[in-house]
Formats: sequence, C-alpha cells, structure tokens
Amino acid sequence: MPEKTPDRTPSGPTVAEVTAELAGLEDPRIRAVNEKHGDDHGVNLTKLRALAKRLKTQPDLARGLWATGDTAARLLALLVCGQKSYDRDELDTMLREARTPKVHDWLVNYVVKKNPHAEELRLAWLADPDPVVASAGWALTTERVAKKPAGLDLTALLDTVESEMKDAPDRLQWAMNHCLAQIGIDHPEHRARALAVGERLGVLKDYPTPPGCTSPYAPAWITEIVRRRQQQATPATT
Repeated sequence: MPEKTPDRTPSGPTVAEVTAELAGLEDPRIRAVNEKHGDDHGVNLTKLRALAKRLKTQPDLARGLWATGDTAARLLALLVCGQKSYDRDELDTMLREARTPKVHDWLVNYVVKKNPHAEELRLAWLADPDPVVASAGWALTTERVAKKPAGLDLTALLDTVESEMKDAPDRLQWAMNHCLAQIGIDHPEHRARALAVGERLGVLKDYPTPPGCTSPYAPAWITEIVRRRQQQATPATT
C-alpha cells in the first residue's frame, strides 16, 4: 500500500488547520472575479503569500495540501513545497492534475523551472498530445530562450510556431506566442522572421490591452520591449 501523506509536519500545523485558515480568507467577490478566468478560489493572493511566508518551507505539509484538490490549498502548497523536493514523475503527475490556470502557471513557474528535472520535463511535455501539458513545455522552452538558449534550435521553434500556432487551443497558443515574442526580443538574428510570423498569423492582434500595458500581439510586444531596452541602453544627454 502507498504511504499515507503526513497530515502534520513534525513541528507545524495540520492540513486541516491550514485549510480552515484558508477558508477563513475566502472572499466571494474575489471568487467571482477569479472564476471568470477559470480559477475557482476566493483568496486574496497577498494574504495567501503572507500565510506562506509564515509557514515557510514544509514539503510534507505541501503534499498534504496538494492532495486536497482545493485550488487555494494547492496554490499555497506551491509556495511552501521546496522546489527540489519533487522527483520527475511526481511533477508530471501534478501538472496533469492541475485543473486551473493559476495552479498550472504557479506549478511551472515557481516549482518546475527551479527543479533539477526541468529540462527532461520540458522535452517530454513539449511533445505531449495534451495541449495543456504541451503549453507547459512551451513555457519552459520560453524560459530557455531567454536565459539558456545554447543548444536550442530557434529556427525549428519558429517553424513549429509558424505551422501550428494559428490553430492551437487557447492555452497552447498563448504559450507558443510567448515563445515567439521571446525569440524576437532576445535574438536579433531571428527578429525579422519572428515579426513576420507574428504579422502573418495575426494571433492575439485584437486582444484587449489596458492602457499602459504591452499588447500580447507578438509584433507589438517585440517592438515595444526592444524599444525599451534600447532606450535604457542609450546614455541620457544633458
């Protein structure tokens, strides 16, 4: 029989105690806003982070919170888990269990990216037939495009984006679009093609963007971020 997940860490609170505290933070107004984005929780994230800061790193508690299946509990788990405490198969299972966008995003960005198995998972997820799982592979690829591009075939990535992004499901399309923009932003030798691909596909061209925010439309995104970086690199004249 599988081992039971500990309900209490040696010197910490029980899962039941923590979930009860989370329930006390529930705000129906926040839940209504979150549900419009597919996230079924009503906890203010500033208060959630404050609770995580108080609990500190507790891998056993994090596993118990994750096992509840509750979105707020899982978000808290991802903040207190310790990124290196999970093995490859555990992270793969968790990603497939992540039902809401926020849990999915926090798992990838706060845990997987800092885990020793990140590259192995990136390659596996990138080829996964589940578009939500594949979107995680693209998110990890975008991270490498920006920070560790050595060994990546950027031309092949652009080929894939050009042929598949237009008709990809929303979550996967968003992740591929981010990768396209990152290539154009960070790699001048591929910028012209990234701009051309974005313009031809027109993905997210009409996405509503609040004033002062950068559009997710790749050509606009690339152009704006490159402009800002060039402006920052230019010495001010007096």
